Amino acid sequence: KYIGDAIMAFWNAPLDDPQHAANACHAALDMLDRLGALNAELAAEAAAANKPHAEIRIGVALNSAECCVGNMGSQQRFDYSVLGDGVNLAARLEGQTKYYGVRILIGEETRKLAPDFAALEVDLIRVKGKTVPARIYALLGRPERAATADFQALARGQEAMLAAYRARDWSAAESALARLKAAGGDELLPLCALYERRIAEFRRSPPPPDWDGVYTAESK
Repeated sequence: KYIGDAIMAFWNAPLDDPQHAANACHAALDMLDRLGALNAELAAEAAAANKPHAEIRIGVALNSAECCVGNMGSQQRFDYSVLGDGVNLAARLEGQTKYYGVRILIGEETRKLAPDFAALEVDLIRVKGKTVPARIYALLGRPERAATADFQALARGQEAMLAAYRARDWSAAESALARLKAAGGDELLPLCALYERRIAEFRRSPPPPDWDGVYTAESK
């Protein structure tokens, strides 16, 4: 369904889809693949017409949860749709793709249901309107990529960085970030820059003793 400039899709209804999480991950990655081709086409058209090209960019978020699905509304407005807290979290995560500098964010339950995909834990975040933090992941590729030695090394590096960061070992976290930047290339530069800024701020103003490593989002 269309929501302003956004598109919302859901799986596992009205027909059961045992692979709903994996299918959602494939769809999100397919969207990025097609977007790359579309931008190339638009750039060529703009160049042929001697006009500037504005690249189209999108953020995608996936979340898996029990929701209320069905025909809702009245005679004035009737729609087959989905409602629930899990839908709200998906919308909040989509808004955070810009903050983290990644193109696809997925929730913890989606990650559990689609463990074979190439995904890295990004953060523990408390989104707007929620009190319980959510563990979120950047979806970077399909199972084929997850099986490569390079990606597995990247995942270990990210885990080491987050462990040092949450333990307040800023020096170890910075060292891990340097290795991540070298191994991850442009794909992880925005995320690494974000953690570098956080660490610099914590060096100037250390977190309180009861800090749990959770980031509280300031925007939707």
